Order: sequence, then C-alpha cells, then structure tokens
Amino acid sequence: MRALCAWLNCAVRAQVYTGFVYMKVSTLTALSPTDGRYADKVNGLRDFFSEYGLIRFRVLVEIRWLQWLSDATQITELPPISNVMKDVLNRIVDDFSLDDAANIKKIEATTNHDVKAVEYFIRERLGNGPETQPLKDFVHFGCTSEDINNLAYALMLRSARSDVLLPQMRRLRARLQTMVREYASLPMLSRTHGQTASPTTVGKEFANVAARLDRAQGLFKDLEIRGKFNGAVGNFNALQIAYPDADWRSISRDFIESLGLDPNPYTTQIEPHDWTAEYAHALIRYNTILIDFCRDVWGYISLGYFKQKMAKDEVGSSTMPHKVNPIDFENAEGNLGLSNALLSHFAEKLPISRWQRDLTDSTVQRNFGVALGYLVIASESILKGLARLQVDSDAIRKDVADAWEVLAEAVQTVMRRYGIPEPYEKLKALTRGQPVTKDVLHDFIRALDIPDAEKSRLIELTPEAYIGLAAELATEFAATKT
Repeated sequence: MRALCAWLNCAVRAQVYTGFVYMKVSTLTALSPTDGRYADKVNGLRDFFSEYGLIRFRVLVEIRWLQWLSDATQITELPPISNVMKDVLNRIVDDFSLDDAANIKKIEATTNHDVKAVEYFIRERLGNGPETQPLKDFVHFGCTSEDINNLAYALMLRSARSDVLLPQMRRLRARLQTMVREYASLPMLSRTHGQTASPTTVGKEFANVAARLDRAQGLFKDLEIRGKFNGAVGNFNALQIAYPDADWRSISRDFIESLGLDPNPYTTQIEPHDWTAEYAHALIRYNTILIDFCRDVWGYISLGYFKQKMAKDEVGSSTMPHKVNPIDFENAEGNLGLSNALLSHFAEKLPISRWQRDLTDSTVQRNFGVALGYLVIASESILKGLARLQVDSDAIRKDVADAWEVLAEAVQTVMRRYGIPEPYEKLKALTRGQPVTKDVLHDFIRALDIPDAEKSRLIELTPEAYIGLAAELATEFAATKT
C-alpha cells in the first residue's frame, strides 16, 4: 500500500478502504471526460442530469402531487392546504440544496430504495405540526416509484431541451447563417465523389448545412414529451380502491399537464419510453448532420480553402512545428459519435421492458446527461473551430479559375438545346482524362453549329461565373429567421 501511495506521489489525496486506494474525485480523477477534461463545457446540464438533479426533480413531483391531491374535492380526508403550509411545501422544492440531496442519500442507505427515501425526507421536513399529519399520510399516495421517476426524467429532458440544447443549437445556427451571408457569392469548386465538379459558392454550402439543421432542430423542438401517473401497473388500482368515486383519469391527466407534459393514459408500470426513443433519434439526426459538416470542413482545410487562426503559444504537433491541425472539428466528430452511440442505445433499449416492468431501464436513463454532454461538448468545439476559421478567398478563386473542364456541362447542355448530335459524348472525348484549357474549350465552342449569340455567351462564360443560382439561394437563406 505504501508503495502504491508513493507511486501516486501525493498527486491526489487518497483514503484507504478495505485494502484499496480511493482517489478524491476531481476533474483529474473522473472516469468520464464529461466530468473530467470537458467538465466546464457541460455545467449547464448538471442541475438536470446529476444525481442531485434527479433527486431534486423527484422531490418536485412528490410535492406537486401532494398539492394536487389537496385541491381534489373528492379527497375529503386531505383538507385544503393553508397558505403557511403551501409556503413550506414550495420552499422544499424552491430551496432544495446539495445538503438536502445528501440527506436523502443517507436515508437511501437505510431504505435501499431511492424514491422511498424521497418520501421519508419530505415527511421529515413536514415536521409534527397539527396540519402536517394528514399531509404525511398523503405523501406518495397511490403512487408507484415509476410514477415519480418517469415524470422526473421527462422534466429533466424537457428542461435540458429548452434551457441548454435549443439555445446551443440556435447559437450554432446563427454562426452558420453569418457565414452564409458573408460568403454567399464567393465561387467555390464542388467536389462530387472527391472530383472537380460544377461550381457552387461557399455561402451556399454553409446554407445547405444550416437548412438541414433547421429541420432537425424543428423536429426536436416539437417532439412531444410524455408522462404517466396511474399506479403500479397502469390501471389506477390503489387509487381507485381508496376513492372509488374520484375521477382518477382526469386527476392524473390534469396533474401531468400542469407539469407541462403530455399524458400517456395507456401504460404498464412504466411509461413505455417511446417518446424518449424519438427524442434520442431526433438528436441522432441532428448529430449526424454535424458529423457530415465536420468532415467537409476538415476536407476544405486540407485543400487550403480554409485556414485557421493561430494562437501564439499553441502547438499543432509535438514533432512537426509547422502544423495547425483542425482539432476542433476532429474533436467534435469524435464526441458526436459518442453521443450517437449512447442515444442509439437509449432508442433501442428503453422501449423494451419485460411484461409490466423490469429494471433494465433505470441504469440506462442515468446516462442521459452523458449523451447530451457529448453533444454540447461537440457543439462548443464546432463553434470554437468556426471562430478560428478563415476563408482563403484567393486560394478558392484560383482553384475555380483553373478548372475550365467544369464548363463541359454547360456547353453540352446548350448543345442539347440546339439538337447537336451526341453532345455529351463529344464533350466526354474532349475533356475526360486530359487537361482542358480555356483555348481548347473556346476552339471547340467556335466550331459548334449553334447561333452566334450562344457561342458568344459560352465563350464569355468563366468557371467563376458558372454558379447557377447558388448566390441567390444563399442570400435568400441568409435573410431567413428561425
């Protein structure tokens, strides 16, 4: 043990338990990069997806259910809550702290049940006043743990969507739109199949990506987040036997809607997680578009179309001093892949549960924050990379100006208009596998049996001008709002 501690060289504080050394948790000892190397980038998710966040949302659901029951006229044994007690209950939710979460974990160490620990915590906080005993009896009334859990997770994912993910998506979209606007008319060679192809504009290519992201973002934004509150197997058994005359379907529906969620009336013990799979799939589609984008930008940097702003003391390679690597886009691509791997597992696993319930979903759901964390880390990397990106207009224009072969498409299409036999085959013989210069192409055009005005128009055409409606499309997109 002493040798092991010497090897650690006191780099971290350690405590000895049953023959093992346990390092104090820090960003240097965290198992997951989301809590280690990239911890500062995912702080916005911690309030939602940490253990503290899950416990906090459970407490919120339990308190809101208790308050909801007190307003239900059929529950005669639970009188309306006084204003003083309403404040007490609201403060349990509004002032919920790390110490409160730690107290619940201490209770859980005895109960070995995380949701029951929340119930006992609330009972303790209510104290022993004359108004509290009836309230204590109705804490967690008629509930199964999954009634609390499914709503807690739904609120977590909804909050993450509105407070973190959508704002992050809008930031990235705004940055892309700025680049669309700035480079709407800058001609650039396309590279279909990696080969020289008809010109586009830099702005139009950014618009293509932003438009795809718009649609994916819209689908994610409008996705229905569902919840259930109907007892141990989804049939209101306990609630119905306690108060046969109460309209539990309406009470449950209205309660779920009061939390800003969509009720699912047909469930087993668990909400079946179909909407969670849809949530995951929507993000997978968004991430996949970003992966495609990162790879394209990486390629354009390799071609010299884009340069990267250099930081004075930054090192690109440990051995090759000249290098400025596209690490932000590579980092983003890798983290998006990790996000998608987890999201794919969520989508495939969570909707499957044996009979009325098994517990395999529980440990999986605890990783929501990790998957979304990788997405946020990737998005931040892309934003950082775009901020460093410099479009080399001279290099891009030169590449287009030297590519006279791309006008073969234009010439053969005009030839088709005027009925010239075998236009494609003639241009294929002229251009494929051999250099095409301005003079070679113009000599070919002059020999064509087409109107002189058309000859003049084709001869005046340059590769830089052969961009179709790219600039118009980019400019139009740059003016759109989301």
